[in-house]
Amino acid sequence: MDTQLSAAQVWTWLNDVPDPEIPVISVVDLGIVRGVQVTGDSACTVTITPTYSGCPAMQVIADAVTSALKERGVQQVELLTQLSPAWTTDWMSESGKAKLKGYGIAPPAQQVIDISALRAGGLAAGVKRHAIAAPKVACPHCGSGHTELTSQFGSTPCKALYKCLDCREPFDYFKCH
Repeated sequence: MDTQLSAAQVWTWLNDVPDPEIPVISVVDLGIVRGVQVTGDSACTVTITPTYSGCPAMQVIADAVTSALKERGVQQVELLTQLSPAWTTDWMSESGKAKLKGYGIAPPAQQVIDISALRAGGLAAGVKRHAIAAPKVACPHCGSGHTELTSQFGSTPCKALYKCLDCREPFDYFKCH
């Protein structure tokens, strides 16, 4: 490596690592990468959090993160898996949500954490309680809010299947968790 490794550079490189299930969104946009620490001239530690317990893509993601950094000259890559706090769709970037929509997947329609309540009263105060009813989800194809839930599970466990009652297209909705 010709220049000094920086955390900012590692973040930039990781922003190019696609999610294996949704290749238009990066593992950074998805919020899986929780932290980067440079630990030497050519060494770093990357902290990742799975989107849910038992996510089958985590090994593929870990391998892709390691490969991407090693291809750029980082000789030592340590991956730490952090389970707490649990991943939430609130960690997705706005850019990532826009990429989901452009790909035909409706992004999460609500937040899990109320940031102002979190600051005032801690984690328990910040967690919003939602009714079981399906959220109002806009169609990623035509933008209509006239949609309905078809199935709680879409192409992956983290998505639900919806259909638009206006353009009649089915689509995945990335569930809020």
